[in-house]
Amino acid sequence: MKLAPYFLSSIFIKLSRIMTAAMLYLFLGIGALHAQSNIPTTAEYVLVTEFETGRILMEKQKQAPMKPASMAKIMTSYVVFSRIKDGSLALDDQIVVSEKAWKMGGSRSFLKPGTRYSIKELLYGVIVQSGNDAAVVLAEGLAGTEENFAIEMNLTAQKLGMKNSNFTNATGWPDTELTTTAEDLNILATALIRDFPPETYPELYPIFKVKSYTLNDIKQGNRNPLLYGKSAAENGVDGLKTGYTDESGYGLTASAEKNGLRVVMVLNGMKSKKERSSESARLMDFILREFKNYKFFASGTKVDEADVWLGRAGKVGLVAEGDVSRVLSRAERMKTEIVVSWMNPVSAPIQKGQKIGELAVRIDGKIVDKIALAADRDVEQLGMFDRLGAAFSYLILGASSVPDSQGE
Repeated sequence: MKLAPYFLSSIFIKLSRIMTAAMLYLFLGIGALHAQSNIPTTAEYVLVTEFETGRILMEKQKQAPMKPASMAKIMTSYVVFSRIKDGSLALDDQIVVSEKAWKMGGSRSFLKPGTRYSIKELLYGVIVQSGNDAAVVLAEGLAGTEENFAIEMNLTAQKLGMKNSNFTNATGWPDTELTTTAEDLNILATALIRDFPPETYPELYPIFKVKSYTLNDIKQGNRNPLLYGKSAAENGVDGLKTGYTDESGYGLTASAEKNGLRVVMVLNGMKSKKERSSESARLMDFILREFKNYKFFASGTKVDEADVWLGRAGKVGLVAEGDVSRVLSRAERMKTEIVVSWMNPVSAPIQKGQKIGELAVRIDGKIVDKIALAADRDVEQLGMFDRLGAAFSYLILGASSVPDSQGE
């Protein structure tokens, strides 16, 4: 015979700031766009993600093969950054410009053949000026030949999980074998920001937001259109790189951080600089306006209390074992509810940190995240005579002698 009955408790918590919207949705049937909404765009390839979780906010042909053009220089930069991070390369190290590098066409830093340039100067040439010559100098200086450097680029891509990319040069110069996807470029940009955080390496990633750089007395501006005007000032855009060839069209890989939300955006296949500028600004504005990172509970926060059976305390707190947060669109927020469940009452003895419940985040009835709830303190079991007394009371008085079950 069970002396202690257990009741499954479930409570639905709607934070005060979203309760009204949720009620309106439930009773008025307000429709909602999903995160990956069908936002019209002229870009052929799109992937926008939230930086911390990788959650997809918008996508279009994310795994379709495409040409990266100069966005391949993000990988060139990643490889160089990695050498600096492991100590095998320093920003003041110098490399001599080869004849091959000097003869490179396309966008250039106008390096002089036979002249030495520092790694720092060459990185600014690659990232800010999009210099093909600077990229080749770095490739030859680090790997002997650009072909050898491409091998290192591909090995790095494999390590990062870029499954559909093949790099053949350090510049993104047209090549039949050169290929990538919006998904892979998003993985790369995310990894570069994650692995070389600005607070740890202030001399590396912040190069991407430099608006102009002068080398050999020639000043050139950064081609990233989001670094100028409203996008930079209001949206916190701080990188990364543009690209263009006849085959790729106009592309941009960008990142921005606003109100604690960082997004990584890859667009490619647009038809003009003007279109790239307007379309990237429009989509970045939309994403940062419509999505927010809602922090429901911090790790260790007491979410609720459970009744205790046969314990020296009548209640025990339920604390979140991790942060409970979710990036949501305005529409999704209207459909969001937090469900807390546990078996009530909880039988003593109870140890602090013991898992006794679960918190689930549901959107439109679908569970999208779960986290364990743990006891916030130890609760000793009653002594034998006290337990017998409690059991006797239950047998005589029934369920009324057991603490009320919550959420019934």
